[in-house]
Amino acid sequence: MCKKNWMFVSVKQTKPVIVIVMIVSLLSLWMLLPIRFTNPASSLSYLESSRLAERSLYKLDTGWPKFPKYFTGQVFGVAVDPVADIVYVAQRGESVPKVLMFTEHGYFLQVWNTTSLEMPHGIFATNSSPAPSVWVTDVGNGKYGHTVKQYTPSGKLLQTLGTPGTPGSDIYPLQFDQPAEVFISRKEEMYIVDGDGGLNNRLMKLAQGFGIAWMEGEKGSGPSQFYIPHSVTEDTVGRIWVADRGNKRLQAFDATSGEWLGAWASCFTADAPYSVRLTYDDKYFVVAQLNINRVVFLPVPPIGDIGICRIVDTILLADGVKPHLVDVSRKTGAIYVAEIGAQQAQKFVPNNRK
Repeated sequence: MCKKNWMFVSVKQTKPVIVIVMIVSLLSLWMLLPIRFTNPASSLSYLESSRLAERSLYKLDTGWPKFPKYFTGQVFGVAVDPVADIVYVAQRGESVPKVLMFTEHGYFLQVWNTTSLEMPHGIFATNSSPAPSVWVTDVGNGKYGHTVKQYTPSGKLLQTLGTPGTPGSDIYPLQFDQPAEVFISRKEEMYIVDGDGGLNNRLMKLAQGFGIAWMEGEKGSGPSQFYIPHSVTEDTVGRIWVADRGNKRLQAFDATSGEWLGAWASCFTADAPYSVRLTYDDKYFVVAQLNINRVVFLPVPPIGDIGICRIVDTILLADGVKPHLVDVSRKTGAIYVAEIGAQQAQKFVPNNRK
């Protein structure tokens, strides 16, 4: 009888202890979880973030360039020769060389001694026939401004598009007002976004002989309208993409006809797209956002409806860096970023490419 009572008392007294231990264990497990999911969407978001963190697309090359002392002004643009081992960096400032030349390994080559560049904005290097050349947009208000200029790789002026020193919207003769950027496709077709805050807000495709093949745009926020079209590129299925800075969106057009194909805005609520290029493998858009100091990567949509945009990776830069325009090396896959605030250009290399 005494044994039976002892057994009954022992079980009755230990029950609360067991319950307390179980509660403490559950709370401990709950606190050790990396995140407490309140709904399925939060769970998916966490898992997606983990996957992206594991597969960061690019990393900074801290050794480029080897002699950063050559940066002496505000760096506005950067261009990579698609064949030769040359990176061109455009900068502004009083008594500073307007273009610097480096190798992709970071060695300094030379400066341009041209006096025909007033205020460079966009810069693009091409190896198209008959010889390699570099195109620079000049947004200055002096006697050389409001033009798009073609130079030899060493900086000798070959020709000027537009009416130097005369802002305008005419196409015969061709006039620009603060042209932001020029892009030459793999088919050697030229596209210009004209209107870095000036009179014009338009996208132009130039035919052979530099006549107008088609032109789209006016100031506004509707389809085919722009407010400071700032950068332009082409994808592999014949779509032209424009960073419509003032409207905080990318717009897409048919390369052959100029037909408007759609726009992406949902990825740019925090800040506008300032620059747009494709990664070396043509899978992602590389987009710089100046005011929030970051570069984002967006998957290029397949042929057909462009759908909606999504950000799959981000390069976060330090406060005040202010990334302006970017370019991509087709040879090495590296991304070069022109940074106004930091007064430098930086190189980022793909993580999955040796």
